[in-house]
Amino acid sequence: MKHRSVVGTILYTSKKPEILDQKRGIEKFHFTRHTDGKVTLRAYCEIEEPSPTVLRDIVYSIDEHGHPMDCHVRLTVGDEFMGSGWFRFTDSFVECESYGPRIGRLSQRMPCDGPLIGFGTHPVVADGYLLARLNLKPGEQRKLKLMLPSPDHRGATPPMLARVAIDARYVGPVQKTVKAGTFAARHYQFIDDGSAGLSSQHPPYDVWITDDSDGIMICGGVGGYMQTWYELIALER
Repeated sequence: MKHRSVVGTILYTSKKPEILDQKRGIEKFHFTRHTDGKVTLRAYCEIEEPSPTVLRDIVYSIDEHGHPMDCHVRLTVGDEFMGSGWFRFTDSFVECESYGPRIGRLSQRMPCDGPLIGFGTHPVVADGYLLARLNLKPGEQRKLKLMLPSPDHRGATPPMLARVAIDARYVGPVQKTVKAGTFAARHYQFIDDGSAGLSSQHPPYDVWITDDSDGIMICGGVGGYMQTWYELIALER
């Protein structure tokens, strides 16, 4: 096969004092990088804490310019089927075909002004890959106009289109050591001033990614009420 694979595992832990550094979930990912420049991300995510649990499967494809092509999301919440949705992206519109017990059969079509910079699929490795596309200088901040399959902070609602506009800030380069190794990294932050369009204001979210074209999330953490931590524990390229 001519494609290249990048495969890894991210451990979810908590920074809440009562469960400090305890496991709260896991994410397994597989990037397929094709010779024509297109990329497909497959991600499997388990969130055990807080309740209800979330189990998410996504298959997300990006074209050679880094723009979304299509995405499938399947979601189980509290070990019950929440919904399954398929999304397709063009330069002028985004469409969604979805089904869930709460929403029934749903079809959506939303206009967009040019190709989207990204689709917020909710696996944290996808957050890092989105940031890797930004050409920012240290200290520079940019508002990102995105769409999501769920405006919930954990993505725990039936798959359907939602618009958001969240700020991304590049803090600067750094070296970062995690269980998977030591990496030259770039430190970013997602910042929500309350107007992003999420279900509620998202706490500050720090993300470190590899300083290369793969843009793999090394580690990250969310403050506020969430108090979460994510760390790359295995990586194979």
